[in-house]
Amino acid sequence: MINVNDFKTGLTVEVDGDIFTVLDFQHVKPGKGAAFVRSKLKNLRNGNTVERTFRAGETIGRAQIENRGVSYLYASADEHTFMDNETYDQFTLTSDQLKWELNFLQENMNVNIISYNGEILGINLPNSVELKVIDTEPGIKGNTATGATKNAKVETGLNVQVPLFINQDDVLLIDTRDGKYISRA
Repeated sequence: MINVNDFKTGLTVEVDGDIFTVLDFQHVKPGKGAAFVRSKLKNLRNGNTVERTFRAGETIGRAQIENRGVSYLYASADEHTFMDNETYDQFTLTSDQLKWELNFLQENMNVNIISYNGEILGINLPNSVELKVIDTEPGIKGNTATGATKNAKVETGLNVQVPLFINQDDVLLIDTRDGKYISRA
């Protein structure tokens, strides 16, 4: 059990039978009435984000999440196959379970699998990945004074806003948390 006053960003908790990770929290002490904790939680089973308010001092269950290293092998139809790096066991996840992550996944990529009591909840990507530009319009010379950007499509199908000097076949470093351009690799 954990006291809601001890919330930290990234903490995993069990509330009403579901597993959540704490995205944001705020301790509120109104002038009149009892203190409370306003929190923003992400459901690890379905990806929904909810806002919950807890009374100060309330205790809730802490969820012990297991992270294991796995490799992404291949995709077939709507299923994506992974292999455990230690036991070599293979398992599949559906495209619905990997909506955001599919923008960055490449074959033979190493990621971490998130599981709770044997139930696979999803995957953790590295903070940034290298992706090759497959399609972008050429930059217009002399149009860089304003920090202008253009659209570029990378090999996984993700569209990213990039500076004008980026060309086709360039390899970019992309942030997996928000899908934004970081730099050239």
